[in-house]
Amino acid sequence: MFKEFGISDELISLSEEVKKEIEEEVRKVDERALKNSLRVLKAFQDNKISDVHFNSTTGYGYGDIGRDTIEKVFAQVFRTEDALVRNQFISGTHAITVALFANLRPGDTLLSISGKPYDTLDSIIGFDDNKSSLKSYGINYEQIDLVNDDFDIPKIKERLSKKNVKMIEIQRSRGYSMRKSLTVDKIEKAIKAVREVNDEVVIMVDNCYGEFVDDLEPVDVGADFMVGSLIKNAGGGIAQNGAYIVGKKKYIELAAERLTAPGQGKEVGPSLGANRSILQGIYMAPSVVANSLKTAIFASRMLEKLGYNPVPKFNEKRSDIVQTIIFNDEEKLIKYVQGIQKGSAIDSDSLPMPWDMPGYTDKVIMASGSFTQGSSIELSCDAPIRPPYIAFMQGGLTYEYGILGVLKAISELY
Repeated sequence: MFKEFGISDELISLSEEVKKEIEEEVRKVDERALKNSLRVLKAFQDNKISDVHFNSTTGYGYGDIGRDTIEKVFAQVFRTEDALVRNQFISGTHAITVALFANLRPGDTLLSISGKPYDTLDSIIGFDDNKSSLKSYGINYEQIDLVNDDFDIPKIKERLSKKNVKMIEIQRSRGYSMRKSLTVDKIEKAIKAVREVNDEVVIMVDNCYGEFVDDLEPVDVGADFMVGSLIKNAGGGIAQNGAYIVGKKKYIELAAERLTAPGQGKEVGPSLGANRSILQGIYMAPSVVANSLKTAIFASRMLEKLGYNPVPKFNEKRSDIVQTIIFNDEEKLIKYVQGIQKGSAIDSDSLPMPWDMPGYTDKVIMASGSFTQGSSIELSCDAPIRPPYIAFMQGGLTYEYGILGVLKAISELY
């Protein structure tokens, strides 16, 4: 069957060797998944989740018990005062946009201390003079780049001492850059440094790809609120759309009124049948994230042994589910991404090609043979077509399917 799938005996032999080499890293992932599963299970039990919470509302969504209880579950899981968890959010980018516009006013300054944010925020911030951007509303943007994949604490303190910064933005994951994802330890040190200078500035963390990778989340170490997508980690591969914002109540209330309408906030928003999938998604999330991490560890070691340059290496500390592979070759990059698609359960006969994807400055190739369109907790791989030609792989609902997808992608290289 492996031969019929296009995987050689030599590759199978190498994969068995790799699985033995990564046993210790896999064990660590499983231990963390157990702890995070306990945290989720406790939240379900404390909030007395039952069949009634799966029910749906339409129209205005007044009195949606399931929706309201879901937000209590998320607040408990992430140990925050409040949560906004809605299928009305189109994406993580949409939730970030809502959070920014809700908490910033004309004349305010947004300061990114983790360098340039992910490409889809270009139009939101106003790098391209979009008429709906923060810039168009008179909101200023500044950034401080990382130094050796860590926060530039002296420069951050110097900038904050000059006042006039309303919000700090931290992007935990690497986005389409080659810097490492930021660990919770590093984020904690940065937040402590910020608070030494300014205890009023609002600290927001883009937590996409980071949930359940560690024992702690950014809100555990001082972030005021954080944002994530339900078609990434927190949705467990089951939620079909949506996103969340969790944190201090006053910031969540402002975000809710920006999402719906002033004076209505969290009281409206029909669940439209999404409650069950959101609850089942967060329930499965610690296990699914663990499978994604094990898939990434396996891929990293396999590609390293084949002479490629994966970042991070298989035994490095991780803070998100993203695995990058530097190919330094456009053709090999494209073949690997196409191989991930060929190793998928959905649309395996489709051939991804680079295209002008909305929100991105370069052509992008994206493989996502997923049950939910664009889901990146399912095994997916994408890349901007620009030197040094880096593949960004993430996801894997199960470790077994992850292994098969990676082996198929490697086979395409040869």
